Amino acid sequence: MTEPEDDQAERKMQFLFALRSKGITDSRVLTAMERIDRGPFIRGYFADRAYEDMPLPIACGQTISQPSVVGLMTQALKLSARDKVLEVGTGSGYQAAILSLLSRRVYTVDRHRRLVQEASEIFRALDLTNITALTADGSFGLPEQAPFDRILVTAAAEDPPGPLLAQLKIGGIMVVPVGQSDTVQRLIRVTRHQSGFDYDELRPVRFVPLIEGLGRDTA
Repeated sequence: MTEPEDDQAERKMQFLFALRSKGITDSRVLTAMERIDRGPFIRGYFADRAYEDMPLPIACGQTISQPSVVGLMTQALKLSARDKVLEVGTGSGYQAAILSLLSRRVYTVDRHRRLVQEASEIFRALDLTNITALTADGSFGLPEQAPFDRILVTAAAEDPPGPLLAQLKIGGIMVVPVGQSDTVQRLIRVTRHQSGFDYDELRPVRFVPLIEGLGRDTA
């Protein structure tokens, strides 16, 4: 059953208002999040909660981040239309879809083959042709495509991973959650300069841990 247009417009207006109220002010980010419907990225029992500002479980024991966190992380990247972006942790594919509207090329990797396959199906359905999704151990980045203008990590590491820092261009930005437990994590923005790295702490967050190796997927 198709949702009435008036209800769709009202829901979208409430969604954007919620994003603005959480500090997302970049007009390009807001426009991208208005264009990419979160609904197709959530399947099963929680599908009817797709438009709430909350994290939700997806396959393989992972989660889709709440939209306000997706927006804040995207905004923190300061993306330009010419950027080549690496996302570590494809998950549902929602974040990569947002990034694809704001950059030239997105490489997204996940350790779970099933998640990559399901996200790739959605990318094709939405005609998002500038996303390359791969099954890989994201903690080592994607050396064959480096360097990257921007790197976004959607799982928490104890420290910003060295291989990812090495794959960041001079002048590039990486946004990554860091913390040694799932109760104390901070979202960090790392900017690479000729002389080293600058670190800015953005806000407390809560993400699944960044795990080395490939996942053992279930059917």
